[in-house]
Amino acid sequence: MCNFNKHNEDTKTFLHLLMQKYAEMVGGANFILGLIEAIKEKKPNALINSACKVDSKELNIRWNKIIFKDKFDILEEIIRSHKSSEDLNFNILQSDSQKKKKKILNMVKTLAPIEFKITVKNSEDLTGFSFKIFETVEDDSATINPIFATLFFCSTEYMKKALKYEIYDLDVTKD
Repeated sequence: MCNFNKHNEDTKTFLHLLMQKYAEMVGGANFILGLIEAIKEKKPNALINSACKVDSKELNIRWNKIIFKDKFDILEEIIRSHKSSEDLNFNILQSDSQKKKKKILNMVKTLAPIEFKITVKNSEDLTGFSFKIFETVEDDSATINPIFATLFFCSTEYMKKALKYEIYDLDVTKD
């Protein structure tokens, strides 16, 4: 999940386009990279900050509900265990243990309503964007939103690689 080099070409292309889109919405790559650095500076983790916000020089990120440490620990364990996974859309509800699956499901139900909003401090032209922790939540399936994982759990280097990735068009037609 957080190892850009392990992804296949389609996933790298998807991530590049997605991260480019988000960067453009907030003023560019440097702005979003600055926000990631500000998030990383919060200890022990920005997500369990009771203020529910992080400010960088150019951007603000805010969320609408406190994330308690017990739910954060479950989420962190899931993401860390899949950090080197090649699959971006892994189902976090797949677990061998029913007890563990129940804990994960409870965490998903608690955190699913949380919405993150990124706004630009000194611009009325840029809209910013919002996102949730989970990209999909269904009966037996839940997947982590890639922008959430990138901002809060992956390295700054991961975002840099996604933004700098070059898409090659291999569909060359012959005359």
